[in-house]
Amino acid sequence: RGFERVINEQGADHHSTITRVRAGLQALGIGIPQGWPDYVLHQMVTVMRGGEEVKISKRAGSYVTLRDLIDEVGADATRYFLAARRADSQLVFDIDLARAQTNDNPVYYIQYAHARICSVLEQWGGDAAVLGAVDLGPLASEHERAVINRLEAYPQMVAAAAEELAPHSVAFYLKDLAADFHSWYNASQFLVDDAALREARLALAAATRQVIANGLGLLGVSAPERM
Repeated sequence: RGFERVINEQGADHHSTITRVRAGLQALGIGIPQGWPDYVLHQMVTVMRGGEEVKISKRAGSYVTLRDLIDEVGADATRYFLAARRADSQLVFDIDLARAQTNDNPVYYIQYAHARICSVLEQWGGDAAVLGAVDLGPLASEHERAVINRLEAYPQMVAAAAEELAPHSVAFYLKDLAADFHSWYNASQFLVDDAALREARLALAAATRQVIANGLGLLGVSAPERM
């Protein structure tokens, strides 16, 4: 159908099918490239609650379905937790952590950063569109430089994640960006009297909000404006 790249995602127990499928496609003699398609093999996921492994599926019996996880913790947490680990590594999916509204929960931590920025911009009450032309020269603190450097790395990170079939890179990046922002937020005032400094900080905050929303969108996770 014209696709240049196809990726099969399967469990690690299907490793032996890779060579058979590729050899079969080559045997067709219809110009399929060597080494096609790509494969991502996933390790098993263990679901925990209260420190113990759980079997919560009523429909499937002895294993937990994706629908069960979504019913338990919601789509956002399910998508993030499953994306935030290398496919070839084991994952312990902690239901208690995924449901917690604390900074220990990376989904909450990232979404809270987005909501915080929305709150600051709402308090400001100006037109966010004008912030794109603001002079960022007044931004000189260690926390501000950390946020700027993290934002600068976003395009290259996304390109590498796509090339390497590594969505966990996006999840890790968003957690680090949220940490940079929360540290900056806790150390600084945004709505200061100095107009140049205020606008520069708001511009950086707005850019951070945009990148968080974009990154969460890549993972299929929502970016709430209030929490």
